[in-house]
This record gives sequence, C-alpha cells and structure tokens, in this order.
Amino acid sequence: MAPKSCALCHNAKAILRRPKTGQQICKDCFFKVFETEVHNTITEAQLFKPGDRVAIGASGGKDSTVLAYVMKTLNERYQYGLQLFLLSIDEGITGYRDDSLETVKRNQQQYDMPLKILSYDELYGWTMDRVVSTIGKKNNCTFCGVFRRQALDRGAAALGVDHIVTGHNADDIAETILMNIMRGDIARLGRCTVICTQGEDTIRRSKPFKYAYEKEIVMYAYFKKLDYFSTECIYSPDAYRGHARAFLKNLEAARPSAVIDIIHSGEAFEVKDEVRATQKAQQTCKRCGYMSSNDLCKACSLLEGLERGMSTAAITDKGRRKLEASGPAPDNLRTIPYFHPPSTAAIDVPVEPR
Repeated sequence: MAPKSCALCHNAKAILRRPKTGQQICKDCFFKVFETEVHNTITEAQLFKPGDRVAIGASGGKDSTVLAYVMKTLNERYQYGLQLFLLSIDEGITGYRDDSLETVKRNQQQYDMPLKILSYDELYGWTMDRVVSTIGKKNNCTFCGVFRRQALDRGAAALGVDHIVTGHNADDIAETILMNIMRGDIARLGRCTVICTQGEDTIRRSKPFKYAYEKEIVMYAYFKKLDYFSTECIYSPDAYRGHARAFLKNLEAARPSAVIDIIHSGEAFEVKDEVRATQKAQQTCKRCGYMSSNDLCKACSLLEGLERGMSTAAITDKGRRKLEASGPAPDNLRTIPYFHPPSTAAIDVPVEPR
C-alpha cells in the first residue's frame, strides 16, 4: 500500500497523525500549523504589545522548552518586538530540579536569552527536599504550588518584565477544570480558563499554549530535536492532579476532542452574582506585601506553619486552630522579603552568565 500524502500540502509523504485533528500530515506542515495556531492564540487574545519585556517560565521540561523556542521563532517571524527572558525557579529538589536547570542553562545559550534563577531557599529559607522531609508527601504539592507562583512573580518583578508566559497546555487546563469541578471550587473554576490574568500588584501572566495538545508539544520537541528534560518530579506521583490526568487520558482515548471540549465548557461557565458576592476581595498581605484574600497570604501562612512546627496550619481547620491557640508569632519568625510591585521594581538586576 502506497504511503499517504500530506493532507495539507498534498506533496510530501505524511509521517504523523495530529492528535488534535486526526489529520495525516508531513513534518513541515505540522511545524507550520502548530506555530500558526499558537500565533493566532497570541494575536486573537492580544497578549503582547511592541516593546514588552516578557519572562518565559523555564523549567527545562518539554512545555517550557518548546514555548521558549516558539516564542523566539514567532517574535522574529512576526516582529512582535518583544524582549524575551528565561526565568527559572529552583525548588530545591535533588536529582530533579538541579538536573533540569542544567537543561535551562543550555537553552539560555541555544536561544540567546538572559536567564534569571530564583530559589526557594533564597526566598523562603526552605527547599522542597526539606519541606517533604518535615511534612511527608501528602500535601507537598500545596506548598510547592503556592511558593512557586509567588516566586515567579518576584523573579519577574526583579527582572522588570511586563509579562510572564508559562507552558500550561490544553491538557493542563482541562485537568484543572476537572479538579475544580470535583472539589467544588467555584472561585477557581470561574478563572482557570482565562488565558491572561493580572492582579493589581502582580505581573500580567498568560498561557500561549492554552489550545495546544500535550501530545503535539511532545511531537514538536521530538521532530525539532529540542534539548529538554523529561523526568517527572519525584514528589508528584501522589498529587491529586494525577487522578484528573488519568481520567482525561481515558476520555481522550475514546474522543480526541474531549480536551478542547472541556476547555470550551469551562469557558462557558458563569458564576452567579450571589456567589461572586461571597468571594473575598483581594488585598495586600500585611506581612510580605503580596496579593492576598486574607490578612496573611497563603505563602506566609504556610511558611509560618513550617517555622513553628505546625505544617498543617494553613491547610486544615484543625491545624489552623492549633496555631491560633499557640499564641502570636514570635518576633524572630522567618518571613518572606517584602514584595515590591512591578511598577517600582528595578530592572538592572544580575542574570545567570551566558
């Protein structure tokens, strides 16, 4: 049986089937449609304007590596006029993040972008290895997720950038929608499909890969022969997200469009006004100056629990009551450095040597 020709150009031999559409196409056409779809996502959402300083959240994994490559490619091809930076967060996970950061450093050379690395140890005085040794693996992803989000904003503020882009793909967003439905988390469900977010004192953050399938990102990295780190976090196997991921994969196997269908469903959800009225207004953390819906932000609460030997203080009601019963925080408690909003951040900061 003769090999099929590409469904798009009708000239070259088809060598792959797109997971997103089922089309059998050639390698060059796959590159073209993948990049064009990301470009369309960027332009339709008007994510950038000429002159923007954009930090790419770089972990060394497939998503962020492909994002860095595609952002550089599109910036040059369509003359976005962006200044691109790589921003990496070192969570302090031996045998995982230390190895992946070596990949990021190679990407810095390959893509000719300035790189800044900010560590949990530097910012919070704790590494994830130490957190896990203290609390175990049950809630470690809660600590890491909260710490990482604030670290990205702080690293970006130090770089003086206007915008952070992350490699969250369509599968990630669909999983988040499912997780929020299963937890009944109305507040997060109402905003998890938004392609671009920004608080009053935080930097604009967006997801150019919102509609890009994870499988296609892997295929793009493979056929482009990109240099990326493929090992999963050693602390993530027990994460709640894993259950949503397994469920989504089963749905996708039966119906490939399920990933995008779930995203569109999430976009169509509307939170009732009376429910919105019960949600807490955003304010500023009294201790570190970061955005918060309470007097203390989640990161400060988690850090205080760790420092005072009550790690569940910001996670469970029982832990919170125990912390309150123990009295006020001591004067010598380790705290997070005060957050300076991006508008006042200095832009002349050291980056990793090339």
